[in-house]
Amino acid sequence: MRVADTCQDTAPRSKAPDRDQPVRLVQEVMIAAPRTLSAEASVGDVRAAFADDHMHMVLLTRGRTLVGTLVRTDLPQTATATMSARQWSALLGRTVAPEMRVDLVQDLLVERGTRRLAVIEAGGTLLGLLCLKRSRDGFCSDADVAARARDRSRPAS
Repeated sequence: MRVADTCQDTAPRSKAPDRDQPVRLVQEVMIAAPRTLSAEASVGDVRAAFADDHMHMVLLTRGRTLVGTLVRTDLPQTATATMSARQWSALLGRTVAPEMRVDLVQDLLVERGTRRLAVIEAGGTLLGLLCLKRSRDGFCSDADVAARARDRSRPAS
């Protein structure tokens, strides 16, 4: 993974940090243990993951290395469930370095109209997932993900 493949090279650099707000880095707000699928995942596996309406980006990994990302629109309707999903995955423009400033990345995500970036270190090791909230005014946290998981596991009343 080249640095040029991350959003590090496309984030605006001219914005000065707000003096009233401390500069925060991506690694401080990322989800540290995002769900992943194997690099060998099938289209059916990815579609099953997307059945969860909170799943917006599937991360394909081999060990700890990110080898691809998928969003719903990446999979053609003609793809059959047994096909390899990786052939439609992408990394370019879907990753960010952990030391990037959150304010710059947030601006970039809003500009692009997207809300997810995989957080990787040099060499492609997956560190986490940056998830911009639907309101676009902050980021999902590990605590948010855990609360949703608890809510899903509770029996319906």
